[in-house]
Amino acid sequence: MVKEKPNSIRTYDEEGFRKRAACLCFKDESKQEILLVTSSKDREKWVVPGGGVEPLEDVHITAEREAFEEAGVRGKLGRYLGLFENKEKKHRTSLYVFFVHDELDDWEDKKVMGRTRKWFPIAEAKEHLSHKPVQVSYLELLEKEEGNAVT
Repeated sequence: MVKEKPNSIRTYDEEGFRKRAACLCFKDESKQEILLVTSSKDREKWVVPGGGVEPLEDVHITAEREAFEEAGVRGKLGRYLGLFENKEKKHRTSLYVFFVHDELDDWEDKKVMGRTRKWFPIAEAKEHLSHKPVQVSYLELLEKEEGNAVT
C-alpha cells in the first residue's frame, strides 16, 4: 500500500528534482543504533524515515514531520548532513541527524498502513538498506565524518 496524502502537493527544485527530507534517527549521541521503518511499498524492506517537502515548508520541518508520521517518534533535530541526489527517481533529499526522546505506541502510519519500526546497529542497518543504495550512502557519510566505522 502506497501512502497518498489528501491535498498533498509535490514540490520540485529549479532543476525538476522532487524535494524531500529525511532523518537518521538515533537513540542517543553515541549513534550506535538507528531507527528504521518498514517501507510503504514492501513490509519486508526497511527504510530511513523521510518524505516530500510540502509547499512553503522548510526542509528541517519536513524531516521532523516525517520522523513523527512514519516512525512515531519525537526528539531533537541535530545537524544537517547534506543533500543527497537520486538520479534514477529524480529526487533530492535533505538529510538530518535526529535524536529520539519519545516513541509513541501508536502513530499515523502504524494505524493506517501497518508500518513498524525497529532499532538496528549501524552495520545491520546498512544490510537492511542494501535495496536503497542512496540510503546506505547516508550511513557511509556519517561513518566517514565521524572518522571511524560506526558499528
